[in-house]
Amino acid sequence: MNEVPTNQILSMLPLAVKTALMRGLEPVALPVRTVLYEPERMPDHVHFMTSGMASVVTSMRNGEVVEVGLVGYEGVAEALHLLGPALLQTTCFMQIAGTGLRMRFGHFQQQLFGNEQLLRPVLGYVQYQALVLAQVAACNRLHEVQERFARWLLMVADRVDDPKLGLTQEFLGQMLGSRRSTVTQVAGELQRAGIIHYSRGQVHILNRAALEDVACECYQVTRDALDRFRGTALEAAGSYS
Repeated sequence: MNEVPTNQILSMLPLAVKTALMRGLEPVALPVRTVLYEPERMPDHVHFMTSGMASVVTSMRNGEVVEVGLVGYEGVAEALHLLGPALLQTTCFMQIAGTGLRMRFGHFQQQLFGNEQLLRPVLGYVQYQALVLAQVAACNRLHEVQERFARWLLMVADRVDDPKLGLTQEFLGQMLGSRRSTVTQVAGELQRAGIIHYSRGQVHILNRAALEDVACECYQVTRDALDRFRGTALEAAGSYS
């Protein structure tokens, strides 16, 4: 089997299960703005992310958009669709370009429910994703823009393992449900404090500890959940090596 970029769900699988699954997975490039799934329809594929980051967003009738979740190399973008026939109201698209491994949705669903060793880590990720969705929804309602901005930058950095983030003003405003002028003001304040460097299309985290101090409590909640999931992945990978 050829070496492929890491996905943490795949790393949890016994070698025989992973090898069989890999035969049906197709490597794909995922440029910025690639749509992985759309609202009110079942996806064509499942995407095991191996790099980059996708945003899960909710759109309102007036065109306003707000982010409710993130997917990086820890997960599979279409995880919630696997639970049943209900159609989601969210859109998932690539915000930071990356790569993935994809399979036809129906084919993967058949394999998933016929193999407990595959089902268990996927359901573990679904549970983690549901926790993040709930926490971010509460965060968007209860916390100030600067706290949410810091929380969001940290969550993105955790998924791409890089303090340099390619993010446009448009994306930043949409993800936070705020005006561009508000995002510019908040980013400017953090830059003057020496916490980030912000330029057109690029955010560089200079002082992560200080950014964590600015972030709301929701960051630590979601980070702890991510660490638990990644810890389970490492334990599983070690036991199968």
